Amino acid sequence: MTPSTAGVPDNPFLDHAFFLALEQSGCAAARTGWQPQHILLNGSDGMPIGLLPLFLKNHSQGEYVFDDGWADAFQRAGGEYYPKLQASVPFSPVTAPKLLVPSGDAAIERALLTAAEALAGQREASSVHATFVTETETEIADAAGWLVRHDTQFHWENHDFSSFDDFLETLASRKRKAIRRERRDALIDGLTIKWLSGSDLKEEHWDAFYAFYMDTGGRKWGRPYLNRKFFSLLSGAMADKIVLMLAYDGPMPIAGALNLRGKDRLYGRNWGTLREVPFLHFELCYYQAIDYAIAHKLAVVEAGAQGEHKLARGYAPRTTRSIHWIAHPGLRAAVANHLAQERPAVEREQALLDEHTPFKKVN
Repeated sequence: MTPSTAGVPDNPFLDHAFFLALEQSGCAAARTGWQPQHILLNGSDGMPIGLLPLFLKNHSQGEYVFDDGWADAFQRAGGEYYPKLQASVPFSPVTAPKLLVPSGDAAIERALLTAAEALAGQREASSVHATFVTETETEIADAAGWLVRHDTQFHWENHDFSSFDDFLETLASRKRKAIRRERRDALIDGLTIKWLSGSDLKEEHWDAFYAFYMDTGGRKWGRPYLNRKFFSLLSGAMADKIVLMLAYDGPMPIAGALNLRGKDRLYGRNWGTLREVPFLHFELCYYQAIDYAIAHKLAVVEAGAQGEHKLARGYAPRTTRSIHWIAHPGLRAAVANHLAQERPAVEREQALLDEHTPFKKVN
């Protein structure tokens, strides 16, 4: 039993194999601006009692909680924002514990935060950021004087649905018809979908998916974060936690969506295609994920960062949290003021989004 697996939810992004694949592939390494600086606390008997996954960074890419404005303002004022320390699962906007303490002892969790602050001083880092943390971790960090930031993701929740049609019955008629039309049009040319996991995953599938990922990611972001080696390493170590959904035109795969599976939820991660097919993105990334969750009795589908278009497809807004320690008093005060205005704005936006969910209205 280790701090990375004990006392925390069954989350594939906390698996040591996931971090190892990122580091051994070179995706999360010093040369890409993700230099591992993980903090391990040992007890009096020399055994590990706490772990904080941490990286020294010279940029803010691959985090999905955007602090570029903070960096720009500080640097225009004559400060140096980079390097900074980042506690996160690289390239993965998934809520998961970052203060990994098997005993659940809050004092050890606070000690990890204190150790991160001390390490920032040693590395001459401007700040420490832990993104997509749990609500409990947020409370601990807030009490320790860290700043708290809120944002929004869209999640689908399974209310013991027996089928996709069962889920559709919870939607307003117009929304229900729109989704049925999208699903029909996505596969109208005879495309088929396959779910691949475990021993069914072959290198040929990863070759195809990587081509999709690179083409779509290159057009959208300019430089995708993950390399081909990562997918092979991940598949070799965690195949049973992977759900790769491929769209086929006859024997030829033309698009794919990568998901990871935890104990009670499916996490949508990356997608790509070599052919523009209307609504195929929605089919592969959202509707097939719902189908899979219903078939496997999973409680939640987390569909990744951003995307208000998910709202019309049955994914509801949920709060995500990040915590921030900033060394410079002036920058800290400015960011604190910004966050004090941003948090209620996020709450108001979520309330407005809730009013526009596709579900039937209850009088």
